Amino acid sequence: MSHRLITRVFVRLAVVAGMAVSAGGAYAAGVAVMVTDAGGAPVADAIVYADVVGGPAPHLAHKPAAIEQKGRRFLPMVTVVQTGTEISFPNNDSVRHHVYSFSPAKVFELKLYSGTPGSPVMFDKPGPVVVGCNIHDQMVAFIHVVDTPYFAHTDASGKAQLDNVPPGKYNLKLWYYKTPSPAQIQEQPLLMKAADATATFKVIAKPAAEN
Repeated sequence: MSHRLITRVFVRLAVVAGMAVSAGGAYAAGVAVMVTDAGGAPVADAIVYADVVGGPAPHLAHKPAAIEQKGRRFLPMVTVVQTGTEISFPNNDSVRHHVYSFSPAKVFELKLYSGTPGSPVMFDKPGPVVVGCNIHDQMVAFIHVVDTPYFAHTDASGKAQLDNVPPGKYNLKLWYYKTPSPAQIQEQPLLMKAADATATFKVIAKPAAEN
């Protein structure tokens, strides 16, 4: 192959790569979400996700999740996953636990055990799942299963970031484990273009005595 031909090939590859980067950039927009309570204070551990309007969302590959038991607590207490995700429940305490859920989105039971159960639990239906321990009533965890790969949960400052959301129409939704109804979902329309977007939610939580 001549030097001139080699040069042409590399130029073409560079152009194609540049076009791919430019096209990919159009699909790299993010959504910055701020969640506060009725008094304006930031809300942590609220789940925010974007459902595609008019069609199914892509199912992107996500790593299996884990909710450990340590200090007679579930860690993390709040988890969000896409449908089809497996979650393991390792027991890192010195006592045995009996993990279960009666939630419609996922009914399961891991009878009294130590260490890590042989098989993780598959969460294949969307919706909230409340997890408890049949031995230690104070232990509780919350899982929200969503039908979209565009999800996040708020940090201590009440902020959540959804990354790489393609242009299109979405319903931006919020679920918070302290709302009066476990199935309560807030939502607002979201139109994504090739630029970052922002959104805000205000949640009404149960009184502290009921949390």
